[in-house]
Amino acid sequence: MSEILVSRTRAVGSIALDRPKALNSLTLEMIRDFARALDCFGADRQIVAVVVTGEGARGFCAGGDIRALYELRGGDRALYETFWREEYELNARIAGFPKPYVVVMDGIVMGGGVGLSAHGNFRIVTERTRLAMPETGIGFIPDVGGSFLLTRNGGVGRYMALSGAVVGPHDAIFAGLADVLVDSASLAELLALLRDIDDAAEVRGLLARFAKSTGFGALSRHESLLRRVMAHSSVERVIAALEADGSDFAREAAATIGARSPTSLKLTLQLLRRAAEADNLQACLRQEFRTACNLLATHDLYEGIRAAVIDKDRAPHWSPATLAEVDDASVKALLDGGAEPKLEFRAWT
Repeated sequence: MSEILVSRTRAVGSIALDRPKALNSLTLEMIRDFARALDCFGADRQIVAVVVTGEGARGFCAGGDIRALYELRGGDRALYETFWREEYELNARIAGFPKPYVVVMDGIVMGGGVGLSAHGNFRIVTERTRLAMPETGIGFIPDVGGSFLLTRNGGVGRYMALSGAVVGPHDAIFAGLADVLVDSASLAELLALLRDIDDAAEVRGLLARFAKSTGFGALSRHESLLRRVMAHSSVERVIAALEADGSDFAREAAATIGARSPTSLKLTLQLLRRAAEADNLQACLRQEFRTACNLLATHDLYEGIRAAVIDKDRAPHWSPATLAEVDDASVKALLDGGAEPKLEFRAWT
């Protein structure tokens, strides 16, 4: 049975992730079913908008199924190269979707869940939203276009990329990853009204009607500090600048970054620097794909997954263990080695 629910109500298409026991974590078949549904709704001239949700009470989507990746560690990893290729192509497809793409980012939204939501043009969060790009904590990189998204709004996004920090709705909006805050208690009514519209122009008015005022989250309150420290050219200098600040927030931020995979941290900072100069999302996705495929041969990716979701001891043994041991040549090889990325980005017609 498909773990993507696809339906239509009058002129609105609906796509729902339906794997709630696994926090709607994504499989290759889910990616393919989602892409087919989106293509169908995009081509249907009678469809004026698409609404995307996640089934279950805990969250929209916790990302890709990294347990499955861990189980492939000693075997054929080509499956995950295929997964990332089709996932990243879908991310770009969502970013260019020509109709209102209304996504409800309620509860947990992480990794691949950000890729299915933050590239949309009408992004709803609630007071229950807990959003993160936590990849440096599992020996990986912020992918699904995360390097592009997190370099578009100052130091907060860059800090999220390095630290993997979990943020609430206010910081999600401040970082440019969401648009409007709605009370979770009002979602059912809002969704019913959205699915009853006849004209795409009605979407904006409905969201404005349900929108709540937003304030400052834990990160946005420290935006000037994060903008300053994230301007440094190395992870070591970022951590040193946070420690030198002396505030409780800065010391905790330095400790959070320092606990992540040293290799992933150095890779991520370079990805962010390249993304900041990139012309478009597609260029960032190509770079992420090349780096992700190269990481399939590294120790930290599997060790990070083991510590986070297999043994759950939260005590990964990184190799190299320190930032000083991660040399520039190995970082460059992970960024630029391997075959030229083959991603197909189709334009909507």
